Amino acid sequence: MSEVKEAVIKMLNTLQLSSMASITLDGKPWTRYIMIKSDNEFNIRSAVSLQSRKIKQIENNPEVHLTFGINDPMDLSKPYVQIQGKAKITTDQTEKNDYWFDMLSYVFSGPEDPNYSIMIIEPYRVEFNKPGAKAPEIWEK
Repeated sequence: MSEVKEAVIKMLNTLQLSSMASITLDGKPWTRYIMIKSDNEFNIRSAVSLQSRKIKQIENNPEVHLTFGINDPMDLSKPYVQIQGKAKITTDQTEKNDYWFDMLSYVFSGPEDPNYSIMIIEPYRVEFNKPGAKAPEIWEK
């Protein structure tokens, strides 16, 4: 496994606040915050409401872009990561149960909530930006 991929998976072993960009139905970029986490196979997951506009955006164009890593603008000592990937939506109950964490109860009634689904992002390009580096380290699938 490449060092970049390994470092990003390690960062994503815990929930991370990330911006996610997708393409609207009229072809314009749209960004929002999401919480993401990865498994050891580098499949990134996030909770999503089936009533969210991103569902139709992803069905129309699965290309997404994530940026995460620096959550405190006063602390630039950590790396930040940019990921290009393809997203899909699942309502598989095992996926929903595996991703569930208590903070989601502010949005969903529980893992069985019919509006609760999981977005799975399969990365194909990563830029790992270390503090002070002149250029990012790249991983491509």
